[in-house]
Amino acid sequence: MSSNRPSGKSAAVIGSGFGGLAAAIRLQSAGVNTVLYEARDKPGGRAYVYHDEGYTFDAGPTVVTAPHTLEELFELTDRKLEDYIELMEVAPMYRLIWSDGDRFDYVRDADKMLEQIRQRSEKDALGYQEFFKYSEKVFDKGYTDLVDRPFLRFSDMLRVTPDLMKLRAERSVYKTVSKYVKDEHLRQAMSFHSLLVGGNPFQTSSIYTLIHFLERQWGVYFPRGGTHALVRALVKLFEELGGEIRLNSPVKQASLTDKNQHKIVDGNGETQHYDVVVSNADIHHTYKQIYGSNKIAKKRVKKLEKMDWSMSLFVLHFGTDIEYKDVAHHTILFGPRYKGLLDEIFKGYKLPDDFSLYLHVPTVTDPKLAPEGCSAGYVLAPVPHLGRANVDWDSIAEDYADKIIQALEVELPELSKHIVTRRHFTPKMFEDELVAYKGSAFSVAPKLTQSAYFRPHNKDKKIPGLYFVGAGTHPGAGLPGVINSAKATVRLVMNDITQN
Repeated sequence: MSSNRPSGKSAAVIGSGFGGLAAAIRLQSAGVNTVLYEARDKPGGRAYVYHDEGYTFDAGPTVVTAPHTLEELFELTDRKLEDYIELMEVAPMYRLIWSDGDRFDYVRDADKMLEQIRQRSEKDALGYQEFFKYSEKVFDKGYTDLVDRPFLRFSDMLRVTPDLMKLRAERSVYKTVSKYVKDEHLRQAMSFHSLLVGGNPFQTSSIYTLIHFLERQWGVYFPRGGTHALVRALVKLFEELGGEIRLNSPVKQASLTDKNQHKIVDGNGETQHYDVVVSNADIHHTYKQIYGSNKIAKKRVKKLEKMDWSMSLFVLHFGTDIEYKDVAHHTILFGPRYKGLLDEIFKGYKLPDDFSLYLHVPTVTDPKLAPEGCSAGYVLAPVPHLGRANVDWDSIAEDYADKIIQALEVELPELSKHIVTRRHFTPKMFEDELVAYKGSAFSVAPKLTQSAYFRPHNKDKKIPGLYFVGAGTHPGAGLPGVINSAKATVRLVMNDITQN
């Protein structure tokens, strides 16, 4: 980033998800007068929060990894993250449960991890050690070297291609894992991570095996007070720096003036001009609706609509009148099928009859998120996006939630008898409330042909002053991804505005 402090430059950030917040903090820290627009009544974008009868339900991301990416935002102005929020390490990182009753605790401790695998297969224990070495190599190239670097030119891609080819980036996560371990449950245990960023393990590039090393290196955390407490900490930092956040202010329209300034009109009828716009809104919505009158934007829309989009999610929040203690903070419940189910979610045209589930019980780590002696939970099921499965979610949501609750009783006994409050969020709500194209939960799917240079760029090369952060641009979804997208993007912004 340039050391020159821009004089009187202004920026609008559209959307206060983690990518938007990180970008706004970086811009404001660099001396750019920044206004953050948020359509909803609370900041956080998908990291929204609901409060019901003493229960706190985080709506969005629940797995906090690579905490240094957050620490950096505070260190920009000689502050410390721990003065604003406490991050508590979660152990085990995940508990994995299969439909046949098999269980596996996915832990950070290398010896404990290896011992669990050795009890299954000595050969797989050796294979796992080799897989871990591979994951570290991928991390060194795919994360350390690439994650916060924008890919604006094809030559940027050519420069890293030899390294990616050596690492067999064209292989899928599942195929790569299968090379090292033979036990089918272990293959699933080592490949499910790409689902957490919206990718099919059978299609997503093996580059995403770096998540395994990343979690071992830095751990998995949860903020005291919930994910939204982290959102509020970032908002506090942004406002302390002099930034302004406008809630209930959806950006309805943006257009370029003759002087290449961006004229923004919000839902309250307010108009303001900015030198730069950074969009953390859905990338399709940004081009089609916000910049819809721009000819270049119309071309971008056509290209985006030809891309593969990630799956959607059915999310259920629930509060219970008893405390579930003997559970993990994060649990993956695999259904009876793995590849077959994923094929139907990512390639099929109907809602599958079965499901795999991610269960989050934050009260295991922070009991204050529910009334005393109670638990708060959140479960999500990956489902096809709206462009694939024509599902009337309004009519089936309650029954689908009941089916999920029944499935959870393998880990949360008699759950259906103890739920006192619940709410759901469907793919249709992703589309309506979050303006997510096709109700996709993670934007453009993270496969190799839609990564790095081939992903929507952090900077539009033909609309001056328009930039992007978040899951839809490089490097992609997940908390480290969107926060690093802000680092890559703001570096571009600062280079551009200090040269002009």
